[in-house]
Amino acid sequence: METVDTRLSVSETLEALNALLRGKARDGARGSVWFKESSTRNLRSRDFLAPRAALRAMFADGQVPNGIVESVCSLKCPGVPPIQSCQKDLAGLTVQLKRADAFERILKAIHVYAKPPQTAHGHSILLNCVPLHGCKGLSSLSLSHLRTILVTDHLAGFLRAQGADVHLVPALADTDVHQFLRQLRVEWPSVLGTSPNPEDVLAIKEALRQCPHATFAQTNQGGVVCKLHLKGFLEKKQEEGLEGYDSNLDVFLVTEEKLHHLAELQNVALKCTVAAPEGYCSVVHVVSNEEAFQQQKVDLLWRLVAPQALAASQKHLVCGPVKITHAASPMSVLQYFQLRHSQMYEASVLKYGDLSQDETWTETVSVLTSAAIRFEILSTAHQNQVLLDVEETSISTKGTKSGAFVMYNCARLATLFETYQRAVEQGLYPAFPLPSELNYFSLREEGEWLLLFNSILPFQEVLSQGMQLPITSGGLRIPASTEAICKFLIQLSMDFSSYYNRVHILGEPRPHLFSQMFARLQLMRAVQEVFHSALATLHLPPLSQI
Repeated sequence: METVDTRLSVSETLEALNALLRGKARDGARGSVWFKESSTRNLRSRDFLAPRAALRAMFADGQVPNGIVESVCSLKCPGVPPIQSCQKDLAGLTVQLKRADAFERILKAIHVYAKPPQTAHGHSILLNCVPLHGCKGLSSLSLSHLRTILVTDHLAGFLRAQGADVHLVPALADTDVHQFLRQLRVEWPSVLGTSPNPEDVLAIKEALRQCPHATFAQTNQGGVVCKLHLKGFLEKKQEEGLEGYDSNLDVFLVTEEKLHHLAELQNVALKCTVAAPEGYCSVVHVVSNEEAFQQQKVDLLWRLVAPQALAASQKHLVCGPVKITHAASPMSVLQYFQLRHSQMYEASVLKYGDLSQDETWTETVSVLTSAAIRFEILSTAHQNQVLLDVEETSISTKGTKSGAFVMYNCARLATLFETYQRAVEQGLYPAFPLPSELNYFSLREEGEWLLLFNSILPFQEVLSQGMQLPITSGGLRIPASTEAICKFLIQLSMDFSSYYNRVHILGEPRPHLFSQMFARLQLMRAVQEVFHSALATLHLPPLSQI
């Protein structure tokens, strides 16, 4: 049985192949040469390639030393699939795997490849969604704010799936906002009518009174508690190695509202620190681009008044703006949601007729709406601008590049297995055999290898690499590949749809066809589990009908 320790890995395969070449390279020639193929055309003849140009840089005249081909063919390392052949050709040095062996090893242990890796186990992370602080109802939230909320929610789902202890700030007091987010499958912590302990706010005020950078006014005008002069403090911190802050930071009018925000942050950070195995909690402020400058002031305020251990590890993940193309007037988050919901409903009515009284279909349309919005906003790298086209009269449930397309293909898999199960109950097909009894040599279609090699095999690495938060890096801003899962699911859906439309998986109920049918169903089961694991990081439930 395949285990985590024996799991096949693209990265480990590339490392082993590169190590072989580096061992024979001329002095100074290092680095990575091999890469994994992904296109259908190239995968017909090879799975990994060391390009001729890269070989020229590593070896004199690009001449690969004798014995390399034999060494690659006999390569046996943890994580490396069995190798069928290694050849020199016009493209460079190519490797093709023993595909039937790879199918067997992976499909006999689907859970090992479809389950998110526990790479963040033991990490304690506080995600501070800045737009939700002081949120005064839905009307106060912009589309850029919505993007920041969805990025935070996706980060939380991603990190929790990998074993991290995630704390979300702030708790929501507004019931309308809370209910709206629940419609988008955002489960945010809520608190009704409560506020941080007044003693905590007083403690921060007292710390500010001892601060040489703070000036207190005689009266509390407009909720302003004091004026903070940050430039001197920032210059001192920069001398100590603090990097990435805007050089224009100076005067900060500290309000009661900001002190309440800070008190909540500090309380949750304390809980986060206690929960962390090593008493260490990382803080990530997820903020829209237009609020990033102000959040730097809050960051420095916290560094001024809090113990070093609490406020030291602060990073900022900044989200670009959301713009609407060809818009005659601004659009609110509620209008945007209602537009996408009506489009999902209309697309369903066109396909199935009026199902408004069917509770199951009401839930389906709700999930489709959430998927459409999440994919539309999250498929773009968080630091880049998102352009929304709201002039479309409808969004097809089959339109590629969309969340609805992903959900549609996930539902097709559910229908496939439901159809098979009904046929078993009717006596048309036998019960599914054990994975160890399947004939994996019958998986010879190009689309089958494409699904295994591009989606199932590298899935865990997509997850672990996509959400590596560089908490310990220098600087203030950090990137995160929050678009990775959406792009992965869209490509998986396109590859699966192409294969499903071309190949008849449930064949005629004839015994001589069962062997290939069962192998294909096992592959589809692996695809389904990958779909479900990836959708879970987006807090989207898989659909059984659409």
